[in-house]
Amino acid sequence: MTKPYEFRGNAYRHRAELHAWAKQRLEPALEPDLPIIDPHHHLWDDEERGRYLIHELAEDVQTGHNITATVFIECGSMYRAEGPRAMRPVGEVEFVNGFAAMSASGRYGSTRLCAGIVGHADLTLGDEVQPVLEALVAAGNGRLRGIRHGVCWDTGNAAKFGRRQVPQHQVLDAQFRKGFARLAPLGLTFESWQFHPQLPDVVDLLRAFPDTSVILNHVGGPLHLAPHDADREEVFKTWRANVRELVQFPNLTVKVGGLGMLYCDWDFHLRDVPPSSSVLAAAWRPYVEECITAFGVDRCMMESNFPVDKQSCGYGVLWNALKRITQHCSPAEKAALYRDTAARVYRLDA
Repeated sequence: MTKPYEFRGNAYRHRAELHAWAKQRLEPALEPDLPIIDPHHHLWDDEERGRYLIHELAEDVQTGHNITATVFIECGSMYRAEGPRAMRPVGEVEFVNGFAAMSASGRYGSTRLCAGIVGHADLTLGDEVQPVLEALVAAGNGRLRGIRHGVCWDTGNAAKFGRRQVPQHQVLDAQFRKGFARLAPLGLTFESWQFHPQLPDVVDLLRAFPDTSVILNHVGGPLHLAPHDADREEVFKTWRANVRELVQFPNLTVKVGGLGMLYCDWDFHLRDVPPSSSVLAAAWRPYVEECITAFGVDRCMMESNFPVDKQSCGYGVLWNALKRITQHCSPAEKAALYRDTAARVYRLDA
């Protein structure tokens, strides 16, 4: 099986190398007192991805920015090795809830790590997903907030970024929607992770489920790999048109970030030294500003997507880049972008 990012040859840095590479670029935190809830990060420890557990996460969040809390997002980590296949993702929530309890002790800093948890359930189980969802809620011990069932599909190299093989129009499937319908009654949100050519499917899903809180991951997943590697401005226009179709649905919020992932096809990961926050801000600004303009600050939340985005920069530099882009926002607008929207959507104390 091809590992993620291998389409760029030896450019992919494995987790063991990333720590030293990212540390070559350290910057003082801009606006260090601005409270931030980081609504999107992962934890794992396996052969392919390496180690990113509570010690690594705690070190990243302690880079001078005022990270008050974080939300863990499912990533196929620590599934149960035995038992019914449908129930195996419950192991991931059990695993993360343990780290949340460790963080609550205060021994890993003042940040409430994993204060919210988003797990995975196979929604194609339809009505049969109900006991899985209930088991996930129980495993979260009051911290489970939602479900992510990634539906990334593409004909080109971006297909390598998905962990599971899915049909092209997964969210249009009647069985998937039976499972999806089980989320709102349990107070669970849905994380929508797909690529930008798939956004019309999200429009259809939102039209069918106006009462389910949906969070669009990574500004909608803009691709710049083949066959989407034509003029970047033309691809941007397609992405922007698809994103604007989503504005009409008030139950949708947007995570503004994930732009350091390699399917965006910048060259940052190829550099001997990571880029500065100024360089990142210049590249990411059109996507960030478009989302804020289209949806407003009360429907946008800034995210780190760590450690995935660590392929492009360090944690502190990433937040500096986002802060540079939003430097002209008012204090109230910054509060919404960096803390309040995430606190409301994930039901966390601000």
